[in-house]
Amino acid sequence: MTSTEGRTLKISVLRSDPNIKDYKVHVETFEVAEAPGMTLFIALNEIREFQDNSLKFDFVCRAGICGSCSMLINGQPSLACRTLTSTMDEHIMLAPLPLFELIGDLSIHTGKWMDGMSERLQTWIHTKEKEQVDISRIEEKMEPELADEIYETDRCIECGCCVAGCGTILMRENFVGAVGMNKVARYLIDPRDKRTDEEYYSLVGDEDGVFGCMSLLGCEDVCPKELPLQSKIAYLRRKMVEMRNK
Repeated sequence: MTSTEGRTLKISVLRSDPNIKDYKVHVETFEVAEAPGMTLFIALNEIREFQDNSLKFDFVCRAGICGSCSMLINGQPSLACRTLTSTMDEHIMLAPLPLFELIGDLSIHTGKWMDGMSERLQTWIHTKEKEQVDISRIEEKMEPELADEIYETDRCIECGCCVAGCGTILMRENFVGAVGMNKVARYLIDPRDKRTDEEYYSLVGDEDGVFGCMSLLGCEDVCPKELPLQSKIAYLRRKMVEMRNK
């Protein structure tokens, strides 16, 4: 860990605004006096408050839960609120996550991509056709081990880091990515979901799903929640093979 005593951080930001015609994309560097325990989230807020209030970046929770402050930090996808400046050199380079719609500067529209992916993979519990949901009925008991396994997949915060760190999605525009396959695995192990093997196979049983993943581990390397994404993808691939061979 680097000493923070008396340091002046030089934070370079890739500035851009697709809403302004002929805007010249450029890198702008700001200087910030480092404080003990400072995160990039704090540094960026200081820049916006005291130096340039036009700087665009997103945040909500500042606790690594919402996933809003995802960006490229020295070339690696990560969360600004979880990144201590003391762990880096004085000069820090920031850029927006690639592949997502750009709003401006470090602000991106992850929600549009995630919504589209969720609709495509139907990431909600499917009951039997025409079954009426009785909200007064007590839910069927579930073994704690299974509940824990489902919870493990539900910890995804849809920050987009795994998408930005994925090599496959650069070559396959329609690739669902680790976040999508993690969600399918979540419902596949949930006994409350009543979809058939054929329905599941139609979602991810092709080159844009589990059989297109090159297993480069980029998604798991950059996941801020340290989810076991590759093991979930491997599980899903085995299940798809079983379904195909039935």
